[in-house]
Amino acid sequence: MTYKITAKCISCDLCLPVCPTGAISIIDGQRTIDPNLCNGCVDTLYTVPQCVAGCPTCDGCVKQANNYWECWFDTYKKCMDKLTNKNQDYWETWFTAYSQKFSEQLEKKRSSQAA
Repeated sequence: MTYKITAKCISCDLCLPVCPTGAISIIDGQRTIDPNLCNGCVDTLYTVPQCVAGCPTCDGCVKQANNYWECWFDTYKKCMDKLTNKNQDYWETWFTAYSQKFSEQLEKKRSSQAA
């Protein structure tokens, strides 16, 4: 799978010297990755793409989807990851608050019945 440089690139040029295939170049001041040369660092010494590993923005260099469904599933996975993390925190907070309120109401009800 090839990679592409996004608009989040800050033009630091850290990716240029680390690309093992020399796929990254500067054309008219814009950093680009040649999809014919980029192999995603597969079959190289590296376990992760070097343009991604060295990028200080974390989103300056991303996978380029080859087809519609690949792009759709990547987007879906990112959204689900965000929702799952937020929902987990949300539900834990909600449960804690709800159980506290429920316990308080139950205590009030018990005290009013005892009196």
